[in-house]
Amino acid sequence: MKITILGSGTSQGIPIIGCNCEVCRSNDKRDNRLRSSILIETESSTICIDAGPDFRYQMLRANVKKLDAILITHEHKDHIGGLDDVRPFIFLQKAPMKVYASIKAQEEIMREYSYAFEHENTKYPGAPAFELINIDNNTIKVKELEIEPIKLKHFTLTSYAFRIGKFAYVTDLSELSEEAFNKLIGIEYLIIEALRHESHYSHLSLPEAIDIAQRLKVKKAWFTHIGHSMGKSSVINPTLPNNMMLAYDGLEFIVE
Repeated sequence: MKITILGSGTSQGIPIIGCNCEVCRSNDKRDNRLRSSILIETESSTICIDAGPDFRYQMLRANVKKLDAILITHEHKDHIGGLDDVRPFIFLQKAPMKVYASIKAQEEIMREYSYAFEHENTKYPGAPAFELINIDNNTIKVKELEIEPIKLKHFTLTSYAFRIGKFAYVTDLSELSEEAFNKLIGIEYLIIEALRHESHYSHLSLPEAIDIAQRLKVKKAWFTHIGHSMGKSSVINPTLPNNMMLAYDGLEFIVE
């Protein structure tokens, strides 16, 4: 199973419009971050977690030719704002795109993309077609992949992590409950959010993310959903434990 980091930035991305800090001005490609998303590929399956405003460019940059399903962590705009750009896959595959999401996220998708859910007699011919599927803590099956959704607290919202075997993707959470932690026990590869060094009301800080990775005793951890206040990759990475690093757009690795 191949994992590709499509985006590793927070909701504004990096560089941020109008910002002149050293991170936003950095020439290091690792510091240029699109909105958070990953691609998961096996011999027969291709799925994406989240489809934010950068979705179109992320698909082009990663040369994605087919997409079997999209998993949605939660309903914030930086995670669903690119769903209209799924249309080329829908047209090529001649089938609605399967979108796995919570009921709350589905409601927001239907509101944001109301034109995709009109009656067939009035629906615009070029509109996207989605098959919304409730994750509801049930195991998701996409071809040979079995994916376990794990409920997270994201301030006042519910977000979802996703575990596939020894790998887990955990982003947009203010705390990790004991129940969620227990569902992650046994993973070896972890992508987890770390917004900044200081604590935040709705996101994990870098120290909190490091602590979770250490408690889970993972072989390798990458930090994502990074804000510009985190600092430059070249400065931060040497300060991290040997098996941990800041994720960056385009990073690829294999999970056996």
